[in-house]
Amino acid sequence: MTDFSIVELRDDLAIIRPAGRLNMVTAPALREVVAQAVQSGKSHLVVDLAEVEFMDSSGLGALIGALKTTRDAGGDLRIASPGEQVRMVLKLSNVDRILKPYDDAETAFGD
Repeated sequence: MTDFSIVELRDDLAIIRPAGRLNMVTAPALREVVAQAVQSGKSHLVVDLAEVEFMDSSGLGALIGALKTTRDAGGDLRIASPGEQVRMVLKLSNVDRILKPYDDAETAFGD
C-alpha cells in the first residue's frame, strides 16, 4: 500500500510524498492525486520519492503521465530523492533523462 501526503509550498507549487510501493496497484492513486493537485491550481509539482521503497513500470508510467498532466496545465513536474531501487529503474528505463532526479524536494524548483 502507498500513502500520499501533499505539502503546499506556494500558490502554484506542491510536493507530493508517496510512501511504500509505487506499482500497478498504487500508480492510479498517484495519477489521481496529481490530477486533483493540478485542478486545484498546483501546476508545479515535485514528487518526493524518498519514502518509495519499490517502483515498477506502472510507477514509471504514472510519473510520465503526471509530467504530461502538469505540462498540459502550463506547469512542470520534478522528482526528488529517489532511493537506490527507484534510481536504478529510472536509469535502466532512461526516464532519468526526462525526469532528472533532484536531491531535495524543497529546492527542486530553485532554478
